Amino acid sequence: MAKAYDVMAATCPSRVVLHRIGARWTVFVVTALSDGPMRFSALKAHIEGITPKVLTETLRALNYDGLVDRLDFGGQPPHVEYQLTDLGRSLLVPLAAVRAWAEDHVPDVEDAHRRFDDDLAPRRTDGSAPIG
Repeated sequence: MAKAYDVMAATCPSRVVLHRIGARWTVFVVTALSDGPMRFSALKAHIEGITPKVLTETLRALNYDGLVDRLDFGGQPPHVEYQLTDLGRSLLVPLAAVRAWAEDHVPDVEDAHRRFDDDLAPRRTDGSAPIG
């Protein structure tokens, strides 16, 4: 029987897992590896905006958590590839759902940002239209 976890408890180990899954670059790296193994340079080229340092840190963390395997083929120059483990592949469906939700709701979130910004805009003392 699987152990019950309570993510709302401060000491719950599932928080560590959620922290990793929710890390800024995890979704992008896991998604990039969904089609199969990739070399570091290919991952870096595929994921716009990620720095080599951050990609290295993310890959190490995902490897540590058992989500990504690092395959070292040796040779000169070194040949290393990264691939999802079975555990990492088990994330693809939930991450695809989150990604689809995000893409479907970009306009809603942008509208919310505009409404929020409009509410914070300085108004004239008589309550009329915002200043500026």
